[in-house]
Amino acid sequence: MLQQIDKKKNIFIYVILLFLLSTINNLSLHNSENLKLKIKSIYVSGLSEEKNLKISEEFDELISKNIFFISKSYFKTILEKYSLIHSFQIKKIFPNSIEIQIEKTKLLGIAHYADEKFFIGSNGKLIKYNPNNKSLPLVYGKIKTENFINLKKIIDKSILNFEEISEIFYFPSGRWDIKMKNKILIKLPNKNLLEAINFAIKLTQDETIKSNKVIDLRIANYVISKK
Repeated sequence: MLQQIDKKKNIFIYVILLFLLSTINNLSLHNSENLKLKIKSIYVSGLSEEKNLKISEEFDELISKNIFFISKSYFKTILEKYSLIHSFQIKKIFPNSIEIQIEKTKLLGIAHYADEKFFIGSNGKLIKYNPNNKSLPLVYGKIKTENFINLKKIIDKSILNFEEISEIFYFPSGRWDIKMKNKILIKLPNKNLLEAINFAIKLTQDETIKSNKVIDLRIANYVISKK
């Protein structure tokens, strides 16, 4: 009887030892995997070298953290502060690096706000003006950037080349005027802008009114052309 009890004790002790050894090995393996998954580098691309470096430095606190538990929403909070960013992609390159691929916003126009000049980006944000880029149209009036972007989309669908525009004027009524680099001013109606723009461009190619400098389409079914 005593021998049987001793055998049972021995078996119990062996089971406990096996469990402890297994746990230690699992913890060691877990820690080893955690070390492999610690972030070592964060790469940013898409903007200038200076801007890429500045943005990557914003994520320095992520170095040595576990790549698996980093939320992409964390990156969004920081990246959306930058007006030059149109969109971005976050890629986790296992085991220990992250790539941030940025698409730079397109500059669409130059607007005045509070006696300062700003670029209007395709992302709807205002961007600090750089005098080295003067080829964009000047935009006048108290506009909302989304309204201007909608106008740009309509122009892109039309036969008018956006690069031929020198100035764009917005009025409180919601109406737009477009001045071309050839000095022709197109006064657009409030509605049916695509049709109006296409019609105006065709008129500028008509020999009988080609020399006129104002094409007024504000009144429906009427065309007023002036020299």
